Amino acid sequence: MKYLLWLLKAVIFFTLFAFALNNQRDVVVHLFFGTQWQAPLVLVVLLAFSAGVIVGIIGMVPRWWKHRKAAQRAAAAQTAAAEPALSINAPADESTPLPPHGI
Repeated sequence: MKYLLWLLKAVIFFTLFAFALNNQRDVVVHLFFGTQWQAPLVLVVLLAFSAGVIVGIIGMVPRWWKHRKAAQRAAAAQTAAAEPALSINAPADESTPLPPHGI
């Protein structure tokens, strides 16, 4: 399985590398107020992709924080409502449940 993942990564890398080699011509990006920017096409595509990823991550951060806080509150409520944790040295029989392992 490890070799298959390395093969997949190599295929993706060489595909992107071939894309970069085939798109080296300069393009003109027309910006606001008549300004222009001239750069290789692969650089323009890479910057547009990177900007999209950054905007997507920034858009998801508040939701991630909200879910993280909700999970922390749920875990705190669960541990507060649970029975006292078993001692590590105490033998556990089949009738008493083990405390959660935290993973």
